[in-house]
Amino acid sequence: MAKEKLTKAEIIENIHSMEPTISRGDIHTVIDLLFDELKDGLADGKVIELRGLGTFEVRSRRGKNHARNPKTGEKVSVEDHGVAVFRPGKELQYKVWDLD
Repeated sequence: MAKEKLTKAEIIENIHSMEPTISRGDIHTVIDLLFDELKDGLADGKVIELRGLGTFEVRSRRGKNHARNPKTGEKVSVEDHGVAVFRPGKELQYKVWDLD
């Protein structure tokens, strides 16, 4: 069963409905600038901590010599690489998992 999605456009509309004095265009610009800052920070190797939400960081993943291409089954070598990870903060955990 597919989960319901919340898109950036819906987030912009939700914020605009709460604060109609702020234009949709301005909200869109701020969200895009936030995303750019997050991506740039991760690309620079920074840990991004957003209190109440969680922490984003890049962790190193070790490569493999004997990986397989799932499409063709061909053996491939995978180099060491970074992966973006997210650790939810306590406030988010309480909200999502209904902890008290």
